[in-house]
Amino acid sequence: MLRRRARRVRDADHGAQDPLDAAQERRVRAVLALGGVPQADLPDGVQQVRLRLLERAAKGEEAPRDVSAWAAVVASNLAMDWHRARRRREQLGERLAALRDPEPSAGEDARLLSLAVAQGLDELPDAQRQVLVLRFYADLPVRSIAEQLGVPEGTVKSRLHTAVRALRDRLHEDEVV
Repeated sequence: MLRRRARRVRDADHGAQDPLDAAQERRVRAVLALGGVPQADLPDGVQQVRLRLLERAAKGEEAPRDVSAWAAVVASNLAMDWHRARRRREQLGERLAALRDPEPSAGEDARLLSLAVAQGLDELPDAQRQVLVLRFYADLPVRSIAEQLGVPEGTVKSRLHTAVRALRDRLHEDEVV
């Protein structure tokens, strides 16, 4: 249904170009995956971000100043919504499968580190996980994250500091690093 709705909005725009380029779509998929959305639900999440951009255009709203940052934040919010609805019932393995390279990994150490980081991310509060993923995976500057989330830069920095410290402590506790 979501895909049909996006198609209708796109068709109504008479063949307008896709609002997400390939790099932005990859970033959205990665943010969703790191946010805990299972691989099977990633295409719907990407479509939801695309749909929101198309709906903005259909309403005559001004395009976001930085579409890439806007899309990453929308994707992060969608991931948080998914977590609230599903109560984190999906297994960690789906998240890791969404991030796995098609080529064989470097070895057992890399897999253990990936698993430990993913588990650490899973244990962070939603707000901390969101800023951590946006800053270090989506590579957004603190200022963009603050603007997109509607919070002061100091709040973003505080959440980042707390999240990084918690993740570092978790990795040391598990003797991963």
